[in-house]
Amino acid sequence: MMAKKPPKPAPRRIFQERLKITALPLYFEGFLLVKRSGYQEYEHYWTELRGTTLFFYSDKKSTIYVDKLDIIDLTCLTDQNSTEKNCAKFTLVLPKEEVQLKTENTESGEEWRGFILTVTELSVPQNVSLLPGQVIKLHEVLEREKKRRIETEQSTSLEKEKESTEDYVDVLNPMPACFYAVSRKEATEMLQKNPSLGNMILRPGSDSRNYSITIRQEIDMPRIKHYKVMRIGQNYTIELEKPVTLPNLFSVIDYFVKETRGNLRPFICSTDENTGQEPNMEGRSEKLKKSPHIA
Repeated sequence: MMAKKPPKPAPRRIFQERLKITALPLYFEGFLLVKRSGYQEYEHYWTELRGTTLFFYSDKKSTIYVDKLDIIDLTCLTDQNSTEKNCAKFTLVLPKEEVQLKTENTESGEEWRGFILTVTELSVPQNVSLLPGQVIKLHEVLEREKKRRIETEQSTSLEKEKESTEDYVDVLNPMPACFYAVSRKEATEMLQKNPSLGNMILRPGSDSRNYSITIRQEIDMPRIKHYKVMRIGQNYTIELEKPVTLPNLFSVIDYFVKETRGNLRPFICSTDENTGQEPNMEGRSEKLKKSPHIA
């Protein structure tokens, strides 16, 4: 008996749209009847096997999947006896659930079994009844999946190495002593309640990426001001009428101290765990403008 023709792939435009959702390589696709643990009945999906993930679409032309299933941790694939004529049924046994699959004919069932076992076991199964051309395709997919796994592991390793390096840099470059992980309101209260400890606090900005300086000045009467410090690349810019850019946060603190001739002093509470190390008070800067942007 001649094998039935495989289902035609989704149109190229649909394929391109799906690539925007995932960059995983497409190994096989076709219709599947799927019954997951929460399903009452089998659901009919156009299914794509990308990498080690099954993506389920309501039909061949849909660009957004309705469900997906990661099968990389597949424990085993078990065949089920089917009373339905010309139909293949099998179960994917995963650590957290068992998923029942049913194909429209036995030929496509063998193909699905072959591709699923190839990408999860990283070897071409010997107990599937496929034509020579289909077996060759399994070997091609096997090589692609092995290469993808290696590239993924290398990428993950590089990311971890990068994170480790960034952590190391943070250790070598601690925050200034007057840095506290507090809000604008808390910084204001700290300066008002403890004037003897200093009158300038460096704190996180409202967006958690940039910073702010809160100061308390006593000229005619106590006044609280806030200055934004924006992180731009490797530098820090104080948002004044004429912005001032400095190489690091220590220089930012130094700028305020120098330009106010020591009237502004870093708020340092030696018992607070949020403080950094003593700031470096070297270098020169332009005069602090009278109309700063409020942070």
